[in-house]
Amino acid sequence: MLVRSVRPEDLEMPLSGFADYITPIEHFFVRTHVYEPQVNLDSWRLRVEGEVSTPLTLTMQDLKKLPPVELVCVVECAGNGRSFYEPPIPGAQWGNGAVGNGRWRGVRLADVLKRAGVKDSAKEILFDGADEPIGTMPDFQRSIPVKKAQDSNTILAYEMNGETLPAKHGFPLRVVAPGWASDSWVKWLTSIRVLDKEHDGFWMKSAYRHPGKPVAPGTAVPAEQMQPVTSLRVKSVIATPLDGAQALAGKPLMIAGVAWSGDAGPVTAVDVSVDAGRTWTPAALRQDQRTQFGWRQWQFHWTPPQEAYYTILARAHDAAGNTQPIDQEWNPSGYLW
Repeated sequence: MLVRSVRPEDLEMPLSGFADYITPIEHFFVRTHVYEPQVNLDSWRLRVEGEVSTPLTLTMQDLKKLPPVELVCVVECAGNGRSFYEPPIPGAQWGNGAVGNGRWRGVRLADVLKRAGVKDSAKEILFDGADEPIGTMPDFQRSIPVKKAQDSNTILAYEMNGETLPAKHGFPLRVVAPGWASDSWVKWLTSIRVLDKEHDGFWMKSAYRHPGKPVAPGTAVPAEQMQPVTSLRVKSVIATPLDGAQALAGKPLMIAGVAWSGDAGPVTAVDVSVDAGRTWTPAALRQDQRTQFGWRQWQFHWTPPQEAYYTILARAHDAAGNTQPIDQEWNPSGYLW
């Protein structure tokens, strides 16, 4: 793993990790704003309160009495790729690997909210975890709209890749908000509060915000013109060959990587160019990886015809017809590269 921060711990997956369809836990990126809390499952409880008719206090046994669900889903830090922005942007200097594709098992958030009886006044669902803020840092709390919370794919996960959720990834319970950046995937979950208005805490009003439109590089955008980061956008990564690599002319070369998307729908195609974007050819997508929110691995076999300097590009397309851009628009937070 590439260590971006020791304490709190931020670990990035190297490009070799994209060779796996399901990212092994030991290769899964870690993003923490705080020190990892130690949670005792015997005393742990999940509170559900706010704009509900029946406030709940649930144990893990209570949760596991609800119907279990499992899904394959990408989780990606909103700042993944920040190191590529020009001019540079402060923050964790992630390359390509602040992302992973996991198999998550848990219960539908909608089933928990139904038990509590969400009132018609509900607008947002606020999550809080067992983590403690450092110094004067505000407590990390994030909210999502009721519509996203009640989506059948949004779950509270207690397992990851067939194992009990590891401490680094939110033991004993983590929000899984498929298609959305990982700031909404609150770890070490202890509290769900149903709100009748937008949450005005620091991590919603000041952090993880994006202009929602292209702005000139280096532009300062007024806070009131920023909006919360939500869905990921269609994206591909070339995992091999590495940038700057050499290959033999006349010998076959495999170009490979992965592609994923967000709420707009799954990846439907990946194109590859070996001439800096002048021409494009479809790559082969793995046919056994058709999921709504997981990534798909792709391959493209090519033989360099002569000795030369080649620029290889990949672009992904999603089910809504969106295409990955050639150039990334700049934004002042360095999000959603």
